[in-house]
Amino acid sequence: MCGIVGVIGRTQAAPLLLDALRRLEYRGYDSAGIATLLDGGIDRRRAEGKLGNLATVLEREPLQGTTGIGHTRWATHGAPTERNAHPHATARVAVVHNGIIENHAELRAELEAEGALFETETDTETFVRLLDKLLAGGLVPQAAFAAALKRVHGAFALVAAFAGHPKLLLGARQGAPLAVGFGEGEMFLGSDALALAPLTRRIAYLEEGDWAEVTEEGARFFDAHGAPVERAVVQTAVSGAVVGKGNYRHFMEKELHEHPAVLGDTLRQYLDPRTLEVRLPRLPFDPARVSRLTLTACGSAFLAAHVGRYWIEGLARIPCDADVASELRYRDPPLSEGGAAILVSQSGETADTMAALKLLKEGGQKVLSIVNVPESTMARASDAALLTVAGPEVGVASTKAFTAQLAVLACLAIGFARQRREMTTLEEGRLTQALLSVPSHAAAILEQDARIRELAAEVAKARDVLFLGRGSLFPIAMEGALKLKEISYIHAEGYAAGEMKHGPIALIDSEVPVIALCPSGPLFEKTASNLQEAAARGGRVMAFTDAAGERALSRFAEHVVVLPDAEPFAAPILHAIPVQLLAYHVAVLKGTDVDQPRNLAKSVTVE
Repeated sequence: MCGIVGVIGRTQAAPLLLDALRRLEYRGYDSAGIATLLDGGIDRRRAEGKLGNLATVLEREPLQGTTGIGHTRWATHGAPTERNAHPHATARVAVVHNGIIENHAELRAELEAEGALFETETDTETFVRLLDKLLAGGLVPQAAFAAALKRVHGAFALVAAFAGHPKLLLGARQGAPLAVGFGEGEMFLGSDALALAPLTRRIAYLEEGDWAEVTEEGARFFDAHGAPVERAVVQTAVSGAVVGKGNYRHFMEKELHEHPAVLGDTLRQYLDPRTLEVRLPRLPFDPARVSRLTLTACGSAFLAAHVGRYWIEGLARIPCDADVASELRYRDPPLSEGGAAILVSQSGETADTMAALKLLKEGGQKVLSIVNVPESTMARASDAALLTVAGPEVGVASTKAFTAQLAVLACLAIGFARQRREMTTLEEGRLTQALLSVPSHAAAILEQDARIRELAAEVAKARDVLFLGRGSLFPIAMEGALKLKEISYIHAEGYAAGEMKHGPIALIDSEVPVIALCPSGPLFEKTASNLQEAAARGGRVMAFTDAAGERALSRFAEHVVVLPDAEPFAAPILHAIPVQLLAYHVAVLKGTDVDQPRNLAKSVTVE
């Protein structure tokens, strides 16, 4: 994730921007930059690496001007170089961006055909060149910005500054957060209120699809259709914990709504949208030669690893074991010569997983970790680490970190398959395109919030709940059950749908919701048959499916929630979101402590 900030000030903007970027550096520190408006033009300073490098540049070459924008980057598209650092600019406009513009390759080809010259590898520059074209055609900044927004798809937050308009900033959000801060004769924008805390306590949050016109006199807000709307200005608390929630009731709710941006940022680290190829960094083992893989983790991270096993075995044909880390070391399995391991953790500090890491390395296995904290113990102790770009996750029940882990594992499965010659270039392109569509599908699923809240009202009455799924959706059924147990304290179990009649069917009566993950596809008919068996015994079937599945399931299911049509390969990532959202709403209805459920902690550092 990247951090973005904008200032229309009464004093020099650069020092204010730099201080705000320091508060956002947790979002990325591959590069940083600031642009200010002065004498009808745009002046800019950028630096590769940590924010201190930019501070050094600004000491050597100060920026003047009271209006400006800043950015701290976690490189997702294009190497972390000064050339790819934000702000991206032409003589007319400068832009900072968090998120992903999914259709940038198509737009770039269109603009290049019209003569536009691109200087970077980033998707952000596509938006800048599009804006520049519209401005050159005579549109005023507001009209050009609104028109450009209609051409781009994805999950993003954007702030733009315009040459010749020294008291104007325009901002927009789609799947990524953006806040407007109100001062006395000055105004601010930022990725979150934490960045703006020293500058103002009066904050308004853009809602999904909003864009804002910010001047020294205040802000005007417009919805996705361009209609003027009102957005409440709230007084933020000094505490970073309260500020960080924005206008959400809980951190978990906020983090659920960050799925699109996090997925876009994480996927873009490993996928090339222009060539539709997976670009993996140097790995500590050769996927073409590895004899066996051991995947291990705890909690939701283990369920992500379990999905990874399905993907890697199915696509790359590498034999895999998936073990709960706390059991792996005591099972003391024989480890294959030439084998390797993949460990998954949000914090990178989980004690059981660290113990498993030690066992695996002692057994001669090369260890690759998937973590959200690059400086964590696990990342340092592993032979290599792949990063999820989930940002801080405050809620104890993992949400966005889980789907980010799935995203990395999906990329690994495709990359392994290509290196083992188990997949054609055409198939790689098809699956890569399916992953690139995941952020926008995730945003569409979040729009079903009200429908899922209706479902939660029924589930909240239950004492026991069954979640069913087949294939790679079986671990997601377990994730749904785990989330419900964690934060609502309702007993829930996740089962492979085919196993229901081998025992769990005995639990089914009219008081037991049976929640099914059942998208159309090769496993649909068998899963639907299992659900009919449950319905025939009085079970209350509630299904997550797609448009094609709805027609069949609505004949006997009590509730059907229709998700976007998607490639079956991507289904585990997408189905994780509604089951997490369901658990959240059930917990809210039951009045539990959503962010800090009883007996649980975020990072388990003891066995």
